[in-house]
Amino acid sequence: MKNLVAYITSGYPEKSFTIDLALALGENGVDTLELGIPFSDPVADGPLIEKANHKALEGGFKFSHLREITKEVAPKVDTLWMGYFNSFYQQNFTQLLKDANALGLNGFIIPDLPHEEALAYKKDFAQNNLANISFVAPTDSKERIKEVVSAAEKFIYMVAYTGITGSGKAEDLQPFLADIKEFTQTPVYVGFGVNEKTARTKVKGADGVIVGSAFIDILLQEQLSYSEKISRCASLASKIKEQINS
Repeated sequence: MKNLVAYITSGYPEKSFTIDLALALGENGVDTLELGIPFSDPVADGPLIEKANHKALEGGFKFSHLREITKEVAPKVDTLWMGYFNSFYQQNFTQLLKDANALGLNGFIIPDLPHEEALAYKKDFAQNNLANISFVAPTDSKERIKEVVSAAEKFIYMVAYTGITGSGKAEDLQPFLADIKEFTQTPVYVGFGVNEKTARTKVKGADGVIVGSAFIDILLQEQLSYSEKISRCASLASKIKEQINS
């Protein structure tokens, strides 16, 4: 069974909505949830997620809201925090890892924390039973891939192309996948540009997909009620989960 990871922006449009959406996604095919931490300059994210980030911040998002969301969601859905390192560093990162473990979190995705710098926190992650998800990109050499994935935990975030999230750009991922799997048994999930139209193609040879912008696109449709947004996201999750396993 191939896995579906869903990214949603925490606190957008509001905290209680995020909790309801997260739980609905967990009931409709999502295996792992990325709770995105709103940030003013999300450099690895496309325009949809960037817009949601700004709207959440304008709406008064605070890190304490993330903790409250996680407390409700993590016991029921495998949950990760996805955010830029400055957001975590400002919370006293070492203490934050302890707090995250107590909340039931299972790991972090930090796209702007390079592999070499992340090694400084490897012991802290391990002591708190938290995974720090590793990234690999098409621009990485085989030597670099081997170094990054050799100790990868939970899953490897395979960037489907060089750029930002939210595009359906097509690439032949098979040679890249072969390079990764040569050095690890850790599951490889494909992210960036995965949606209802591309999921079946992108998951070929991989162990799962990561979907973000396709969900955020629904959340940004202001003509929809909260219940309609949740229903559409749940339906999309079910469809993608079916597609990647058919």
